[in-house]
Amino acid sequence: MKRFIGISIMMFCLFWAAAPALAAETPGGMSSAPDRPALSAAAGTPAATAVPSPSAPVTQKTLDDLKSSMSVGVDTVWVLFTAFLVFFMNLGFAMVESGLCRAKNTVNILAKNFIVFAIASVSFWFIGWGLMFGDGSPFMGLQGLFFAGGADNSPATGEAYKGVYAAINWTGVPLWAKFFFQLVFAGTAATIVSGAVAERIKFHSFIFFSFILVGIMYPITGHWIWGGGFLQSMGMFDFAGSTVVHSVGGWSALAGVLLLGSRLGKYRTDGSVNPIFGHNMSMVTLGGLVLWFGWFGFNPGSTMGVGDGSAIAHIAVTTNTAAAMAILSSTIVSWLIQKKPDLSMIINGALAGLVAITAPCAFVSVGSSAVIGLIAGVLVVFAVLMFDKLRIDDPVGALSVHLVNGIFGTLAVGLFAQDQITGTATGNGLLFGGGLKLLTAQAAGVAAVGIFTFVVAYAVFYMIKAVMDLRVSAEEEITGLDLGEHGTKAYPDFQGFLTK
Repeated sequence: MKRFIGISIMMFCLFWAAAPALAAETPGGMSSAPDRPALSAAAGTPAATAVPSPSAPVTQKTLDDLKSSMSVGVDTVWVLFTAFLVFFMNLGFAMVESGLCRAKNTVNILAKNFIVFAIASVSFWFIGWGLMFGDGSPFMGLQGLFFAGGADNSPATGEAYKGVYAAINWTGVPLWAKFFFQLVFAGTAATIVSGAVAERIKFHSFIFFSFILVGIMYPITGHWIWGGGFLQSMGMFDFAGSTVVHSVGGWSALAGVLLLGSRLGKYRTDGSVNPIFGHNMSMVTLGGLVLWFGWFGFNPGSTMGVGDGSAIAHIAVTTNTAAAMAILSSTIVSWLIQKKPDLSMIINGALAGLVAITAPCAFVSVGSSAVIGLIAGVLVVFAVLMFDKLRIDDPVGALSVHLVNGIFGTLAVGLFAQDQITGTATGNGLLFGGGLKLLTAQAAGVAAVGIFTFVVAYAVFYMIKAVMDLRVSAEEEITGLDLGEHGTKAYPDFQGFLTK
């Protein structure tokens, strides 16, 4: 015991002595440890000496340095908190997808939704961040490509910024805060694909595609719009990602669904649809509420700072209003068509409204957000019916929610935008006297991202199908992917009742 205590004391002393040397190490070219910001007067960044000692005279420079340091700290907390909300949406997606699918595939769906963020984290860190935000060509980033290792002196902004990620130097938070916030968005795009290809894709094939999507495809189109690329130069606006995140996930999902084909028994030979019901609507409802809650990180968090509180509040209200109105319109339309209110349509209506308002949330009035939500709720119902008529099998309605309403939300900027409504010079949309200029830029963005993403996603899925197989065997599909892919069951005590 004495020997153990002696060794412990010795190790503590060694660690204490080494602490200054460890603290001096600066990964990725950073000038200080990320959790202890230092202020350079020349760069305008936080300084370790910003807080005066009790005996030191308080100068205006000292007060300015302290104010700058506090501002960076508050902004960083806001950015990370809202990123955590977006991360929490992974739970919502997992619950919605698993609940809308059959019990025999629950473990597989939960496993996909759990591992996908790990895959996204690695691939976005490895190369995605650099491709998206690195300085380079109008097509993609070319500097700071690997492991987010480029030169960067964030949180300096504007002319004080020195580094290779100039496209995102407008936000005064440290590099890793920017990285993590963008990472959770990238992970969302891959999660969208999971729902559309559910109940028949091989687990390893989904993992491989997710790595390519988040590491290469998503960052390239993201660079076009958010990273200083050609669509941004053309005047396209997408505040929080109706196209950057949701349409990219939707176009990728469409490519996968077309190559996979429909689930066994979904469509009859006479052309009619055989409904395949989900196994747990309580789980779906809870997941829908989690996603609605997480969207208050998705949209308001995209300010990436708390400097303009009125803009944050405005975005929160437009986000919520669109969701609420879409719930009402999807409920009414599905009730009229199906003669009874459909809970899955109600929940997907909320998600459709949230997707549609994601691009224009900072650029439209609250009244316009209500109209956008109403339209989104109608679109999602008819889109679900349309895809079924086309025999495109989407178990959870991901295409109707994310692709269709991602496109609509992006175009809604060109229709409903009001210049400077939260301080951004968008120009007015068509319905507010702005003509076709903004709508044309939005439509060009939709087309460019759609063509690139669908073609590349189809090619990647086709390669996977040729090399490692894409779809499970008919026997595995009938028995359930839980047993076929994972050798376990989600509900072992009730599996005999829940296999169909």
